Amino acid sequence: MRVGVIGAGYVGLTSAVCLAERGHHTVCVDVDEARVRQLSSGVATIDEPDLPELLERGLRTDTLRFTTSYRALADRDVVFVCVSTPSMPDGSADLRAVDAAVGELATVLRAGAVVAVKSTVPVGTTRRLADRLRPNGIHVVSSPEFLRESHAIGDFRHPDRILIGSDDDTGEGGPADLVASLYPPGRVLKMSPESAELAKYASNAFLAVKISYTNSLAELCARVGADITDVTRCMGADMRIGAHFLQAGPGWGGSCLPKDTAALLHTGREYGVALPEVQSARTTNAAQAVRIADAVGRTIGTPTTEARVAALGLTFKAGTSDVRDSPSLTVCGELIARGAQLTAYDPRLAAIDGEMLRAAAIVGVDDPYLATKGADAIVVLTEWPQFCELDWARIAEQAPGAVVVDTRNLLDAAMLRELGLTYLGNGTGGGF
Repeated sequence: MRVGVIGAGYVGLTSAVCLAERGHHTVCVDVDEARVRQLSSGVATIDEPDLPELLERGLRTDTLRFTTSYRALADRDVVFVCVSTPSMPDGSADLRAVDAAVGELATVLRAGAVVAVKSTVPVGTTRRLADRLRPNGIHVVSSPEFLRESHAIGDFRHPDRILIGSDDDTGEGGPADLVASLYPPGRVLKMSPESAELAKYASNAFLAVKISYTNSLAELCARVGADITDVTRCMGADMRIGAHFLQAGPGWGGSCLPKDTAALLHTGREYGVALPEVQSARTTNAAQAVRIADAVGRTIGTPTTEARVAALGLTFKAGTSDVRDSPSLTVCGELIARGAQLTAYDPRLAAIDGEMLRAAAIVGVDDPYLATKGADAIVVLTEWPQFCELDWARIAEQAPGAVVVDTRNLLDAAMLRELGLTYLGNGTGGGF
């Protein structure tokens, strides 16, 4: 089929290369001329496994091209809208990019084309856009994305569910079926646009609640002498709960959970539903940086204002260079605010947005041993497996007696203690 994608950000670019891989001739439109030039020359603009190879293949086989012109979409059967919907100060989603994209599509798409909204949008958005495009004979469906950063290509190739929200179908072969046919085989869930829009927010908010609950349990475990890993191992064995998103850490972040929980709460307020569980999850999440900084402050043998702290990991999760709403940056900011001299290392430092680090006053270095040299405290913030492979004997020699605050429970506690380092696990006896 002839497919269009609006937006060459994380969701848009991943979707575009995967659609082209499936043999659909795909045109991706983005307003950023520099980004379009890079992509057109085969340079991937996001850090995602397998994406560079798919980008090169799509360009080479002429199943994929990039442009700034909406006119290139005039002959498309389906166009996916994949633009950002960031949070406004009141928590609502900023829909200006979505509305601008749909306004352009109204002028170029032929009658019978389908616009599929992959952007995460509030309840009622798809229906509003459908009303806007109906006079042009253009259909609109909701098709939220469920792509995990660092696993996005695999998630597209092997979806656990394909969500289509539409009430514009009169039977088989309608707009919903047309959009569903573009994806790899998977479980298709058809529903109203309102249900699809809310389902995306509900899914992300539930994951946030699950992580925050685990972090609250971790704090309790440390105080009573239990081990959060044992507790969640038991919980995860229950098929009604499941083992995913039960790992203690420095909090949740990234491009989805913070803004989606805020938007869901905003929708709830509009309709008089408080959703206290989601609000509590956000409150717990915001408290994690203070909890971690407190653990550093009460364990090191020097005032925080005189302390040298090494932060290991800046991205919000391993396998990506994304630091948007990263809890690692929040923890670093809390330590810096308390007067600590902080140096950070991340395996993907070269690919991280330097402007965001400068704005957070974080000094990054490309050598973990330089970052940890002379440190009073070493705080492990991202679950990079490379941190387990570091020469910890060398680190202990360069930072004798340092406190290792392992927010991810990634390291070998016994080994570090044998080296003379003080180890604090997250939610463990003797930890924090």
